[in-house]
Amino acid sequence: MTISVFDLFSVGIGPSSSHTVGPMRAAARFTDDLLRMGTVDAVADVRADLYGSLAATGAGHGTFTAVLLGLEGHRPDEIRTDEMERRVENMRATGTIDLAGTHPIRLTEQDLVLHPLTILRFHPNGMTLTALDADGRELHRQTYFSVGGGFVVTEAETLDASARDTDSRSLAFGSAKELLELCRRHGCSVSELMLSIERESRPEDEIRRRLLHIRDVMVECEKRGVARTGYLPGTLRVRRRAKDWYDRLTAEDPDRLPEFAQDWVNLVALAVNEENASGGRIVTAPTNGAAGIVPAVLHYAVHYTAAGRRDPDDTAVRFLLAAGAIGSLYKERASISGAEVGCQGEVGSAASMAAAGLAEILGGTTEQVENAAEIAMEHSLGLTCDPIGGLVQIPCIERNAISAGKAINAARMALRGDGSHRVTLDQVIETMRTTGADMLAKYKETSTGGLAVNVGVNYVEC
Repeated sequence: MTISVFDLFSVGIGPSSSHTVGPMRAAARFTDDLLRMGTVDAVADVRADLYGSLAATGAGHGTFTAVLLGLEGHRPDEIRTDEMERRVENMRATGTIDLAGTHPIRLTEQDLVLHPLTILRFHPNGMTLTALDADGRELHRQTYFSVGGGFVVTEAETLDASARDTDSRSLAFGSAKELLELCRRHGCSVSELMLSIERESRPEDEIRRRLLHIRDVMVECEKRGVARTGYLPGTLRVRRRAKDWYDRLTAEDPDRLPEFAQDWVNLVALAVNEENASGGRIVTAPTNGAAGIVPAVLHYAVHYTAAGRRDPDDTAVRFLLAAGAIGSLYKERASISGAEVGCQGEVGSAASMAAAGLAEILGGTTEQVENAAEIAMEHSLGLTCDPIGGLVQIPCIERNAISAGKAINAARMALRGDGSHRVTLDQVIETMRTTGADMLAKYKETSTGGLAVNVGVNYVEC
């Protein structure tokens, strides 16, 4: 099926889509169930069991506070950063949460039960919530999986394959081959096809408005990133660099000359991911750990291409639609979860999406757009997820800047060709999936391998 661009690009909070956004959404769904069942007032306690990667790196990823906020009924696309900080401070001061906003129950971050070595069958990011009454009787129990990019499925939904594999929309595609065939048949670009698919669910003016809102949130995140100084949260004491870079670049390049383009791309990626690492408001694109790549390459498309200078709004809309079409393929045919396939599923997917978006803005054919996406992922295969100290900081922040440059290079390489190439996008997506399956668990967002154990840090926030 074809995933909506508004599911791939959603407003949330940092530092992780699978470890922060997903768990908050899951816990909010749990409170919705309690309200719908009419049992919320009888709940005296909630037990939260976290498994696998959620337990292994949960503290550094903000998972524990995200679960508590979700149990209060908060959602990542709605809660403001200042409100979130006030609620967390209150929870820690009182040792209670306001369950579904109705009544207080005693629950703290220390009460969450962690099972870092237990991997549930469907996905490494598993969480079971159980509501109990005053006598300890079970009122409701549900297991959730945070499968990357903020997407959440219940245990029951994982068994309902038919619901996931059908799509009634007439233009839906399930492979890059189908995507290209539809574009040829209808004489349209990748972004035009994706727009037609989205129009089956909502009016075109709403689609454009919502995409421009996503663009605006990306830009706002960048602006916050270049305005803040000091150190990122956590034990690594990583110093923020974006403001210093911005001040120097502004002085060196007041007229935005082309020779400085890559420096500005690096800066945008850096600023966005520093904001993500600090728990700020960002756009999952398609994940939080890879949130800087699409904004950085979109910045390039708007400021350094003829189409972008001519009509920046239309450029942003087309870019995000084309990128979303490619992102849908990764989400459905492989994974965008670092805990499942390593960082190739996060920054690799984001680079592939961004390369496709830029190739279209540069005037590429559908075949060249597909080629750009393929090149970017082909050279991200095998990339591990090994955050030092369990924090989304090293190597994540710089990796976004490097991958943004890779996306731009992939798009330009594709446009030098005629669209024909030996390796297809479908083949490289399947390779990414099987590579992730073969990858040892220690390289998949557990902070037990790679840089996480070879750099001199002896404390993991877990």
